[in-house]
Amino acid sequence: MIIVIFVPLCRQTFNIAEKYDFSYMNIYTIIILAAILIDFTLEIISNRLNLKALSKDLPDEFEDVYDEETYAKSQEYTKVRTKFGFLTGTIDVLLLLGFWFAGGFNWLDQWARGFEFGVIGTGLIFIGALVLGKMIISMPFGIYSTFVIEERFGFNKTTPGTFVMDRLKGLLLSVLIGAPLLAGIIAFFEYGGPWAWVYAWLAVTAFSLIMQYVAPTWIMPLFNKFEPLEDGELRQAIEEYAESVNFPLQGVYVMDGSKRSSKSNAFFTGFGKNKRIALFDTLIEKHTTEELVAVLAHEIGHYKKKHIIKNMGISILHTGIMFALLSIFLQVPALFDAFFMDQMSVYAGLLFLWLTLFTYRNDFGDRNAGAESKA
Repeated sequence: MIIVIFVPLCRQTFNIAEKYDFSYMNIYTIIILAAILIDFTLEIISNRLNLKALSKDLPDEFEDVYDEETYAKSQEYTKVRTKFGFLTGTIDVLLLLGFWFAGGFNWLDQWARGFEFGVIGTGLIFIGALVLGKMIISMPFGIYSTFVIEERFGFNKTTPGTFVMDRLKGLLLSVLIGAPLLAGIIAFFEYGGPWAWVYAWLAVTAFSLIMQYVAPTWIMPLFNKFEPLEDGELRQAIEEYAESVNFPLQGVYVMDGSKRSSKSNAFFTGFGKNKRIALFDTLIEKHTTEELVAVLAHEIGHYKKKHIIKNMGISILHTGIMFALLSIFLQVPALFDAFFMDQMSVYAGLLFLWLTLFTYRNDFGDRNAGAESKA
């Protein structure tokens, strides 16, 4: 399979070299390439600064929280994960740039068009092949992360069977949910006229809101078990605290996080009045009732500061901007020339614009939200 793909791709590389003068790069090539490289460089600088700040010496203010051995282990874990992230990030960038400048996007487009399934079917094949390729390439790194790094530090509880099933379920959900959504977006832009971007925006916004209700009820239980928290001191303390801060709590559940990891976490799901608190079973095992309520207070802090609504609003705004720009740049051949495409299409334009607009990672916003929720 790899040879079948690699040989024509190499052939395409030579054709691209003959067809295009690489001494000239249009403005779209420069902007997108600069965005990718600047983002990657900033990520490296950020990680290096974080690594430089690590120290195995236990700070005085943490003496009543950690012992020296545990603290040193946490610092070593951070160091290993950061370096591994640098490795995977570097490979991702190199593969993207290699595929791009080898004419891979155009070769894949021509291959997908060969099935003659129409614009929607071709778009699904084109995007689907890229997603599947990404999943296959990421698989060895996921295995190493789970069964080597997490195992080394005593966190891994994932069995090979669970690991495989998680990915198969994720792939199935991508086909059942992602494919119809993508098909709808392509259809809007192909047949919707000048207001297609508005129709697509409204459709994706509605989909996102519906998923706020569907995910906790139907999707998350495919991966984990959620059992109602038994009556007792902890449940009573959580309900009393939620009531004291006017948090509309519909239910408190225990999630079998120990199925995959010994790490602990808590979160709330749902939207509006349909809110549920989920506590990892590992969290309950390791902490007192008072500590668990404190963890819950942090999660409710996100609700009180309206971080969920703000992030959703920003996401909706980003989507609208991307669709509005897509409606403009679908008429600009230079964008497709930047990726050495022989033909223009909605699905390729969507991908290329996404590479341009969403390279930037909103780390600051996430960290700022975390700090506010603690206030």
